[in-house]
Amino acid sequence: MKLYYSPLACSLADHIALEEVGLSFERERVNLKTKRTESGRDFNEITSKGYVPALILDNGETLTENIAILDWIASQYPALSVPGPLGRTRLLETLTYLSTELHRSFKSMLHANGDAERASAAATIGGHLSFLSNQFKGDFLFGSTPTVADFYLFVMLLWAEHFDLAVPSPLAMFRDLLKSRPAVQRAMRAEGLHQKEDA
Repeated sequence: MKLYYSPLACSLADHIALEEVGLSFERERVNLKTKRTESGRDFNEITSKGYVPALILDNGETLTENIAILDWIASQYPALSVPGPLGRTRLLETLTYLSTELHRSFKSMLHANGDAERASAAATIGGHLSFLSNQFKGDFLFGSTPTVADFYLFVMLLWAEHFDLAVPSPLAMFRDLLKSRPAVQRAMRAEGLHQKEDA
């Protein structure tokens, strides 16, 4: 199994999830500007979409799209899923919200032209974070143990940190809790992020 990632991209959520379940897997960094992998391969040969994450399964099949990969990991390793008859549906509901609402809003922040657009994007992000801060059913989104959705939210909170955006105090505590997990530390160290976060 091999994960193609770019540091601090949403692929970090997949990276953390794979570390959390103790899987042995290869990882290779992708330069999203040049579309070249760390070994020099044209990333478009791996996926014509040209963006991360991409996960090559042991049978040679390629999975793309963050939600799909996180769903696959949770399906293979139920400890990172949500139990109950509606568990998977609730998990997909949360992953979809993270992707289509929060993640997309950060793209608006990244491409903002001027202070007014930046402020508008920040307000939108703030609204989504406020909503999510009220969804916790314990230390994590669905209770006392993390799911793949928690790892995706964690990456979004790192992005908020990168843009110096204030987050609700429950999310700040959640972010710090995740930073203390060994799997998170391993994934961040592998992506060269630990030094930045500790600086």
